[in-house]
Amino acid sequence: MLKFTKLSGMFAATLVALMWIAPAQAQATRTWISGVGDDANPCSRTAPCRTFAGAISKTAGGGAIDCLDPAGVGALTVTKAITLECSEGAGEAGILVAGTNGVTVNAGANDVVILTGLQIDGGPIGSNSLAGVRFIAGRVLEIQNCQIRNFTGGSPNGYGVSFVPATGATTQQLIITDTTITTNGSGTGATGTGAAINVAPTGSGTVNVTLDRVEVVNNAQGVTINSTGMSGGAVTATISDSTLASSQTGLTVAGTTPVTAMLIRDRISNNAGFGIITAGSGSSVKVGYSTITGNGTSLIQAAGSLLSYGNNQIDGNGTNTLPGTTATH
Repeated sequence: MLKFTKLSGMFAATLVALMWIAPAQAQATRTWISGVGDDANPCSRTAPCRTFAGAISKTAGGGAIDCLDPAGVGALTVTKAITLECSEGAGEAGILVAGTNGVTVNAGANDVVILTGLQIDGGPIGSNSLAGVRFIAGRVLEIQNCQIRNFTGGSPNGYGVSFVPATGATTQQLIITDTTITTNGSGTGATGTGAAINVAPTGSGTVNVTLDRVEVVNNAQGVTINSTGMSGGAVTATISDSTLASSQTGLTVAGTTPVTAMLIRDRISNNAGFGIITAGSGSSVKVGYSTITGNGTSLIQAAGSLLSYGNNQIDGNGTNTLPGTTATH
């Protein structure tokens, strides 16, 4: 009788252990979603889920969620390393929201989040949607081959991408490639608020920003980088082969904590106010092989430094003088 009791106890303990292990085993490294799927499904290729939110709990950290077709896939909060892949073969999937964020990233300190092939839309005028992608925490946010548009209101005034991490003594990265960001922010002219891309970290860490082949067009503000909230660290940005056009300002760099921006082979055009503004004692912008034309004022250096390598095309602006040099190109 005693032997039977011991065996029963061992069986119960084993059963409890298996109950704890089962949820981890149920998470797959790759899952699928579809417009004809169901979030009650296991999110396999043959039984896909309907939305990102339905699939992410069934996807292991570091895994990927693939789209089988270009359906609406729902807003999402990401709390772990994940890849959302919706371009290869399936076409771009859509996230349409009103009055909120499209994708919120609030992940772990070492997590990498990758978004590929998404159309992220804040809805029609009056929807007051907040940000297409809002980054709060994580190590890397990479956005590839996406379209982000129509985030025009609420607080903080509408952003295509809002990268505002509370950095510690770490390095965090924002990487955007082959992406179009348009019609974000609210208001026009000098009263325009919000931006296509806003980088405003806090804390004392290091932030690296890479924008390559990015089209930033027709936003309240183009790209804004502000280190005012940082207690240390630095921000380094590289913008290459990109367009910053038809906003109030193409690029604004501000703050007393060091911000260094390098612009190479860019087109900064038709902004109502300024092509580039440096507005902080820690701001340093260098421009090479770029075209700056059609802006109300080409460039303005309120503080910090704004320098040319002498190989730019700067013409057709309200003012064609580049601070920091005697040349106009």
